[in-house]
Amino acid sequence: MAGFYGLPLTDDQTDTFKAITGRTETPAEAHDELWLAVGRRGGKSHVAALVAVYEAAFRDHRDKLSPGEWATVMLIAGDRMQARTLLRYVRGLFEHPMLKPPVLRETANGLELDNRCAIEVATASFKSVRGYTLAAVIADEIAFWMTEGVSPDVEVIAALRPALATLGGKLIALSSPYAKRGALWITYQGHFGRDSRVLVAQAPSQTMNPTLLDRVIDDAMAEDPARAAAEYLAQFRADISSLIDPGLIEDARRPKPLVLPRTSGAIYGAFVDPAGGGQDEFTLCIAYPEGRRRDGSRVVVDAVFGRNGSPARIVEEYARILQSYGIRRVTGDRYAGRWPRDEFGRHGISYDVSDQDRSALYGELLSALSSGRVELPPDQKLARQLIGLERRTGRSGRDIIDHPPGAHDDLANAVAGAVAIIDQNTFRKVPAITGISMF
Repeated sequence: MAGFYGLPLTDDQTDTFKAITGRTETPAEAHDELWLAVGRRGGKSHVAALVAVYEAAFRDHRDKLSPGEWATVMLIAGDRMQARTLLRYVRGLFEHPMLKPPVLRETANGLELDNRCAIEVATASFKSVRGYTLAAVIADEIAFWMTEGVSPDVEVIAALRPALATLGGKLIALSSPYAKRGALWITYQGHFGRDSRVLVAQAPSQTMNPTLLDRVIDDAMAEDPARAAAEYLAQFRADISSLIDPGLIEDARRPKPLVLPRTSGAIYGAFVDPAGGGQDEFTLCIAYPEGRRRDGSRVVVDAVFGRNGSPARIVEEYARILQSYGIRRVTGDRYAGRWPRDEFGRHGISYDVSDQDRSALYGELLSALSSGRVELPPDQKLARQLIGLERRTGRSGRDIIDHPPGAHDDLANAVAGAVAIIDQNTFRKVPAITGISMF
């Protein structure tokens, strides 16, 4: 951190600074932004908390604040659990006898100090970060922000910079690297190894944390070299790319309504992605082909539903929805065992197991979207999941399509399945196949 703040460096610190920043000269002044691509267990959260405490407790912005205005040091994480972890580190540092006296009170989201500076944790949302006067921002694990919009990390950073301008606040973004996209990758490409007020550093886990055992990294490299190189060697992954251009999704979305009612004479198909609890949703998609051309009908997605809770109650609700569209057969995931088949059967719905895995289904969906043959509902969560889908090259050389770590694709999977079975039905000109119901 000494290099970031423009402090004098020892010979050893100079060598380390040059090695991890790619620069040939040490800095003569402080930088505006610091972007750290650091391996797992490299102490990123500790650094984030330490910088937050320094910026809040040891810098005084009161002469620049209007009456009633507070400066805020904001710690931003991808979700609430990560944000709470950062807050624990911050509160732990303020237990030190030297730092405890300035604390006026602790709040649910942070602390307030006697210099009219507050430390707050927040989740990555370009809407909720507006309206603050920011003394500093710590963006934790920014490569994994998958919350909203087409490029959530880029949008959040764009919303933060004006709020930092008043006090000349620092922006510090820390993350294990991931795919070659997003704000971390863009900044790395533009500033790593260059003389700039934006300092970019890249450091393997053991450079930052020499106590990390070699065998931890060796075992990870043996299991999955590409993933381990990103997680422990701080290398951006070359084996991952986005699957669907956001423009294709935008072009395919109808303005309204969210759910289309049953269309007389339509041949409907339905696909479900069962879930047994937790954060995954039990999803259902209903669609039909508009026209029956040999070159492929347009697939209209009438509705997509996602539910959490009792799987049995969700099946009961979905059975009613299916019956309202005249559907008596549904296709679903093969990995849920016999339970969905038996449960749907109790409500008069036949359950057929898909003969395609999700990678194959997503491949068909991409083809249909690229040819303009899909109409999607204006569902924001669905759009986010589709935009987030990734194509990875597996160890066998086969492409695998899935959601990013920590994200979900339950709605997207149901839509891909429904589009696939509608397409199959249209090309084969067989009205009543798996998942399709005539009425």
